[in-house]
Amino acid sequence: MYLFLNYLFVIFHGSLTLFNIFGWAWKRTRRIHLYTISLTIFSWVGLGLIYGWGYCPCTDWHWDVKRQLGERNLPTSYIKYYADYLTGMNWDPFVIDMGTAAVGISAFLLSVWFNWQDWREKS
Repeated sequence: MYLFLNYLFVIFHGSLTLFNIFGWAWKRTRRIHLYTISLTIFSWVGLGLIYGWGYCPCTDWHWDVKRQLGERNLPTSYIKYYADYLTGMNWDPFVIDMGTAAVGISAFLLSVWFNWQDWREKS
């Protein structure tokens, strides 16, 4: 069961991450993108006040599954874990966190801009 959940999290969390980065680019997905990127940033900052900067419930749940599968010494960042995994390097967590924040904020601003443009076009 945990192996299935691990794969499910890889697919869901990976897809959500990619959507958060690129979902603003297509007019049909812009509104839902604004919701998902807003919820993500709220999690990073709002829930981050309670659980620590950059908190993501998906990462928390995924790491619970990975621990059940025997993985240890998991980083706090989902992005760092997969950057390390995919490149075979040990990335600096600060660099990953700053890059993640920059991409996330940029995606949020692009989403706000394009959603506003779409709204103005309709009016």
